[in-house]
Formats: sequence, C-alpha cells, structure tokens
Amino acid sequence: MKLFDHMSLNQGSSTAANTRFNPIKKQSSTLQPVLAKTALSATEKSEKLVVAGLFAGVGGLEEGFRQAGHKSTMLCEFDPLARHVLGRRFPDTELTTDVTALKGLPECDVLAAGFPCQDLSQVGRRRGISGPNSGLIESVFKLLRRQKKPPRWIVLENVPFMLSLDRGHAIRTIADVLEDMGYAWAYRTIDARAFGLPQRRRRVILVASKTHDPRPALLGVDATAPLPHSRGPHACGFYWTEGNTGLGWAIDSVPPLKGGSSLHIPSPPAIWFPRRRLIATPAIEDAERLQGFTAGWTDISSEDPLGARKRWRMVGNAVSVPMARWIAERLTSSAAAFEAGETEGLPHDRSWPAAAWGFHGKRGRSRVSEWPVALPSEHLSAFLKYKVTPLSKKATSGFLSRLIKSTLRYEEAFRLDLAHHAENIGKD
Repeated sequence: MKLFDHMSLNQGSSTAANTRFNPIKKQSSTLQPVLAKTALSATEKSEKLVVAGLFAGVGGLEEGFRQAGHKSTMLCEFDPLARHVLGRRFPDTELTTDVTALKGLPECDVLAAGFPCQDLSQVGRRRGISGPNSGLIESVFKLLRRQKKPPRWIVLENVPFMLSLDRGHAIRTIADVLEDMGYAWAYRTIDARAFGLPQRRRRVILVASKTHDPRPALLGVDATAPLPHSRGPHACGFYWTEGNTGLGWAIDSVPPLKGGSSLHIPSPPAIWFPRRRLIATPAIEDAERLQGFTAGWTDISSEDPLGARKRWRMVGNAVSVPMARWIAERLTSSAAAFEAGETEGLPHDRSWPAAAWGFHGKRGRSRVSEWPVALPSEHLSAFLKYKVTPLSKKATSGFLSRLIKSTLRYEEAFRLDLAHHAENIGKD
C-alpha cells in the first residue's frame, strides 16, 4: 500500500509535603468477553535488546533504553548540533545523517523513531502526515520493507494532535501501512508527569511487532490520572509568549517544553512563584532535568560557543527519558498481560481515541489513562535546582497586556503578581 494518497490539565493532589503518588493497578478487566490475554516469555525479561534510532535528536528514547540495560547500534540525526550531543553521549554508536539516504537498517531488535512533529502539531504547520517534515515517516516504512530480518519491535513517538488533525488521517494512515506489512500495533497517549517529572508533556507512543502482541507491553497496566486540585501555594507554569487564546497553564508543573522557532529563538516557559511574587524562567539545566536527562546533557559549548540558546530547541524536541525507560522495561517484562474486552471498532471519518490497538485483523479502543504508572514527584519549586531568570519587564508587561485583553480565565492573584513583578523587576 502506498503511504500517502496525497501528500489545562491540573497536577494530582499531594500526599506529602514534597511527593505525589498514585498506586499502580492493572488495566480494568470489566469488559467482556476476553479476546486475548498474552504474556511474554520469561527468557525475555533479562534479554538485552539492540536498538537503532531514527530522528534520534539528543537521544531521549535511546537513553531510556540504555538505562533499562539495552544498547544502541546506530543513531540517525540530521541536525549537526544534536549529532554532536549524540557523539558525546553515545561514543561507541554509529552516527548517520539523513534518513532518506539510508540504504538499510543494521540488524536490531528495536527500531525507535520519534519522527518530526512540525506538520502534526497543534501549534505547527498542520500540513498533516503528508507534510515535508512529518512525512519523513515514509522513509521509515521504506527501510522496514527492505529489511530481510525486521526488528522485533518498532517504537514511534509523536504529538497527540496527530490523533485528531484532519479527522485522524495521520494515525489511520500509519495503522493501515503497519497492518499491510504484517504488524500488530498499539498506541497510547502518555503524560510525562506519570514518571515523576513536573512537566505536563503528553505524547503518543506507538509500539508494533510482527512476532509479538504489543498490547500487553503498552496497555497492560494503568494507574489512572490523579484528580485535579486547586493551586494552593504551588508554583505554576505558563507560556509567557502567549496570552491571547491560551496560557499553557500547569499547576505545580510546567507546560510542555517547546523547541522554539526555526530561527532558534528560545521559548522557555515562565513560572509563577506566588510565595515570592516572582515570574521567572527555568535554567536550561533544569529544562534538561525536566526531560529526564542529567544537567548539562546538551552542552555544546565546545562545538558552538554561542549556541547556548539552541539547546532549548534540542531539549524541547526531545523524548522524555523516564517514559522511554518504562517502555523498554515493558518490552522485556515477563509479567505483561492484556485483556481486550469487547472490541469497539475505530472510526473512519473522525478522530481516534487516546489509546487503541490493531491485532489479528481486529481494531479496538483501549480505555487506559495517560498515567500507566504514578511515580512520586517533587513539587515544581523543590525540583528546580538551578537559578531561575526573572522574566524581563518588557516580556511581563506584554504578556499581562494580552492577558487582560483576552477572554481567558485566570486568578486575580496571578494578574496582581504579574503587575507587581513588572513594576519591581530590576529595582533590587
């Protein structure tokens, strides 16, 4: 089959002064009849997988797999600065440049591809799966078709808007192509906060295989999303560059870190610290930590002394490392199980659900939440270890002006602290 026919959530409640927790539980089995219940063999639990990464960025997916005990054999990344980071962080791994120029894949157990999201993002170009960037996934499928021994697992990552853009055309196309090649598949929208990071970062993870049922690994456990709660005294993240139609408001966390503009203008989120009446942006080192990297992971000073601002783009485009590690561990878990319940067909003319699967000619919706686990997390203000940068008077005043003129809902205390910050910044 030809790939193209044409080319404010709130953080969970606290259970202790500096931690949040929800118990892990298996996916609900109330739906009947049971269509499939599978488990991976016990021999796979300690198996070390070989990983090949396409669109590797700065290695978020691959670092997660490495932390789970696996090894990358080849990483492909077009951006030279990101490739420089990969070269330092994965010194024994082959680096390649252009996915469209690859003649084949190395022999591997896992093919990981966080393919470009610019054409599938709500704030991007919205050209869809046929766009010049997101359309590069076709190169992934070409490589898979050429492979005599395909990888055991395929792991794809992208933004949730792909499920609804153009009435779900992107995800339907991907599912159709995978099934035509003989793959079973499952996908799930996952929030990075589930892994103890105070960043509200929702991403779609799709796992596919010709030889294994991917549903137990991805859909077999669920912790359910925590209940929303009031702000209280906690710090709140927002996008200071917005304020007309949205805020990216996040209680006790930051909104998704963004890659910034094509001109490499950094766009870190702002944070309101109500106890200090401070409006500030986090340090790039804390942004790296919010993605699960070690501080300094993207330091490129030796390659580009003036490239500090470009680090925001690389960090904003990265995949959450703890989420990737969880996926890696699930792929080799001998305890993985899945109960499909009553099969509910997927629509042909509208958006697809937050989680779904295709297996043995059937497709179904999964009702799992975006929180497969719920690991303890520090509050945002306690998580930040590096000095924050007060937002400038110009940026604060501009945001406040847009906010007041908008129809957005916001706390009066937030408006007052914005005005206080704008008036007092630089007086100390």
